[in-house]
Amino acid sequence: MAQMAPILPMPPSKTLPEGRYSMMTDTEQDLYPSRQKPRPEWLERRDPVVHGQPGQEPPVDRELIDQFVRDGFVVLEDVFSPEEVKALTREANALRERGGLIPESRISERGMEGADAVRSVFAPHRQSDVFERLAADERLSGLAQFILGDDVYIHQSRINYKPAFRGKDFYWHSDFETWHTEDGMPRMRAISMSVMLTDNHPHSGPTMFMPGSHMNYVTCVGETPDEHYRESLKKQEYGVPDGDSLARLAKLGGIEGPAPKAGSVVVFDCNTMHGSNSNITPYERINAFFVFNAWSNRLRDPFGNTQPRPEFVAHRQVKEPIRALKTLPPFPVGGR
Repeated sequence: MAQMAPILPMPPSKTLPEGRYSMMTDTEQDLYPSRQKPRPEWLERRDPVVHGQPGQEPPVDRELIDQFVRDGFVVLEDVFSPEEVKALTREANALRERGGLIPESRISERGMEGADAVRSVFAPHRQSDVFERLAADERLSGLAQFILGDDVYIHQSRINYKPAFRGKDFYWHSDFETWHTEDGMPRMRAISMSVMLTDNHPHSGPTMFMPGSHMNYVTCVGETPDEHYRESLKKQEYGVPDGDSLARLAKLGGIEGPAPKAGSVVVFDCNTMHGSNSNITPYERINAFFVFNAWSNRLRDPFGNTQPRPEFVAHRQVKEPIRALKTLPPFPVGGR
């Protein structure tokens, strides 16, 4: 059985001004530099995968935690009931059709417009009572607190839509590389949770993972342009790993493409290499995606010497950690 790794000491967080920055103190050194050299490098992971204290019982089976430590991802089946999935899907469709309170948060597919071509709606937990409730649900936030060994908050959330026949791919990437370089996330102390709102199928573009890839940090090449997020939310051009590194990771751990049913949750480490193919099938794919970051790992100056991405993409204006909901009222029918 895998042992829980100890918590590493974290430097104190601070309030960030706006603008470009290049100077860092010793406690703000860049442990995971990327997009700085002409060739990619492989760097050693400096953080544990699970930060929970030894002897602390996880909220899921210990075998699932061991699998997460080994592979960098795990699928939890039947987390949400069909009735809950129905309410969540209704609200996801409403956000796609009407948009939310943040107009810029509704991202369409490249070269396509209309409700049937929406790629993502960002920050749904700030635009909908339904998804605010989901983000705080103990089934998600409680597990995040155990894995990260800390209070947690939402670094980023979005509803991902992969419409039938038209859904585009998400190329291979490590989320942490972008969150570190463009957002200023200091350490690998964040996890993603994807709640399946539709049944996945092996041929409809489910997320693929490279098992074990979370233990190596692959740097990327190319200086990040200003306001890169405007293009990267549709198609990422920077922060994309090189082909040789991807081939090496695949040779080491292979590629797995779980296709869980609606109500399942896929949990994966912030540094796990993942991506998905386009969807040319008649089967739509929708998931609610939440990134839980440790409260002690809040954002600082972007390590790529760029301006911070906007609030709806990377949350800095967070007053307090999530308070996990243990008493679970039904999801509200309508959003705010």
